[in-house]
Formats: sequence, C-alpha cells, structure tokens
Amino acid sequence: MATEGEPTDLVKVLHLLVLSFSWGMQVWVSFIAGFVLVARVTRHTFGLVQSKLFPVYFYCLLGSSIFSLAVYAVYHPRELLDWHETVQMGLYFVALVTAGLNGQWFGPAATEVMFQMREVEKEHGLGEQVGLGSQKEEFAKLREQDPKYRVLKSTFGRYHGLSSLCNLIGFICTTTNLIYTALNLSTI
Repeated sequence: MATEGEPTDLVKVLHLLVLSFSWGMQVWVSFIAGFVLVARVTRHTFGLVQSKLFPVYFYCLLGSSIFSLAVYAVYHPRELLDWHETVQMGLYFVALVTAGLNGQWFGPAATEVMFQMREVEKEHGLGEQVGLGSQKEEFAKLREQDPKYRVLKSTFGRYHGLSSLCNLIGFICTTTNLIYTALNLSTI
C-alpha cells in the first residue's frame, strides 16, 4: 500500500472513530429509531421528530464523510493508488455525495411535502393515531377523493424513496469502508 507519509496514531484513531460514528449513527437512525418511533407515537409526531432529526443526521454524515475522504486522500495520493484503494476512495466519495444530496435536497423536499400532507390530514381528522398501519381505509379514501393529497402523497413518496436510496447507498459505502479499515488496521 503506497502512501504519502505515515499517519500519526492520533490521525488513525480519529479516522476510525469518525468512521465508526458514521456507521453507528446510520444503523441507529435507519434501522432502530424510526421503527421504534413509528410504533410508539402518532403519525404527526413521528413526522415532526423526523423533520428535526434528519437535518442533523444528514449533516453529521456529510461532515463525517468529508473528514473521512480528506484523511484518506491525504495519505493515499491518486497517483499511488492500487485498485482496492481506488474503490475505497470512490466509496468515500459516494458516501459524501449521498449525504450531501439528502442534506441539501431530498431531506428538505420530503419534509416540506410531509408538512403539506399533514395539513390536509388534519383537516380530515387524520394523523393523530399511533402507528402508520392504523386508519388505512381513511387514508386510502382521502387519497381517492382529494387530488391535491394524491399529488402530495406521490411527491412525498418520490422524495422519500430517493432519500432512502441515498441513505442505503451511503450505509453500504460506510460499511464497506469500515470493514476494509478493520482488515487493514495498521494503515488507514
């Protein structure tokens, strides 16, 4: 593995901590917190919590990705990369791009549409039930009868889907980089 100088122990520790922080945060937010919340609070409370949590989450991921990519790039100049290192550098870059897309575009767009949907739901007495599965018939009826709500629901689905896809891709990149780093602990 060709590198531009050797990283100090502090740099190695910080790099591993930031990478682990990103991975742990992604696991918690993506696979634990959302499922617990959706089963325990009302639909509108869930949306409100997510609207406050996601910007912090996306920008923490963005900052972590910038740091990880920068540290990796400093100690792995492009001219000296083998193909494994090139893939890892690409994964750091993809994680940065997906976090940026979510923080700057998909997350805010989904949140904005969610609040618009929330207003329509309130007008129809919906959204204060616990769990997304309750009152399915009422929500289906609202979607059928209200063209504005149908468009909002479709738009929200698109932004939420793109955001989820970016989040999943970023998680896969972070997981792969964490595994690669663990297998090569003597370097970064």
